[in-house]
Amino acid sequence: MKSSKNLVLAAMFMAIGIMLPFLTGQLKQLGNMLLPMHLPVLLCSFICGWKFGFVIGAVLPVLRSAMFGMPVMYPSAVSMAFELATYGFVAGFVSCRLRGQTWKNLYVSLILALIIGRAVWGIVQTLMLGTQGFGFGAFFAGAVVNAVPGILIQLLLVPAIVMALKKNRLY
Repeated sequence: MKSSKNLVLAAMFMAIGIMLPFLTGQLKQLGNMLLPMHLPVLLCSFICGWKFGFVIGAVLPVLRSAMFGMPVMYPSAVSMAFELATYGFVAGFVSCRLRGQTWKNLYVSLILALIIGRAVWGIVQTLMLGTQGFGFGAFFAGAVVNAVPGILIQLLLVPAIVMALKKNRLY
């Protein structure tokens, strides 16, 4: 029964991930700042587990690119697929290994996922574009500076939503 419930929830998170970027009005810069596809992947990993979070993270950017052309498949959607798959895996896996979903454990899992996922994104971008097209300055700007509003939203919303759902026994 729990497996079926997680499958349905994962599909819901996929649908949210496909639709949420429409709120940014398809403006690439606003989407890069708010990171709308990241939220459902992180929530999926905490609620459904790392396996679902990993798969949703890997598929979501590529599927959305194929459906709507945003993000652009290469290099954006491909590198995002690696990044979001890493988010899904790390957040869910670390959360599962820590004893209970407390605020502290959620933040430890989330921060580790954000750091490792951003590092994976930078590595994939460097492999695809080479160091001439993607140096440390571009990595820092893309991974940190431009993404500060989205990172803050993730740090505020994800633990709050997970704890509210847990408190009300909705998962």
